[in-house]
Amino acid sequence: MNEFVLALGWLGLFAPVALGAIGSAIGCAIAGSAAIGAMIDSESGHGRNIGVSLMPSSQVIYGIVIMFSLQRDPMTAEAAAGIFGVGLMAGLALVYVGIRQGEAVAATINASKAKPEIFGISLTPAAVLEGFSVFALVFALVLSGAIPG
Repeated sequence: MNEFVLALGWLGLFAPVALGAIGSAIGCAIAGSAAIGAMIDSESGHGRNIGVSLMPSSQVIYGIVIMFSLQRDPMTAEAAAGIFGVGLMAGLALVYVGIRQGEAVAATINASKAKPEIFGISLTPAAVLEGFSVFALVFALVLSGAIPG
């Protein structure tokens, strides 16, 4: 039983990185596809579209920070349950935000093809989503301080 609890702890330790990377990859692929498609339809703005399509990549960075904050040496059964819970829930938040942020950025790119002047303001939903992942990061950091070890 103790080995199972420790395995859950290790899973929780890696979950924010793995799930953040999955969310970042999917989100960047969605936004990147829109940016590439916009190159065909518009004569300018290619650099900003490619640049903003990288916005969902921040999720994996947050996952790495959470992983380091959850790391305990040695991994104990007392800490494993907390690490699993915090790591898994933070990771789920990061994967969801990464995907949805990619969709929001793709919408920005598609809308700005017709009206380039709305590019900045149309990034607001993607920025709000970034705030949600920052909330997950901050709360994971706070909760990691309460985990024994």
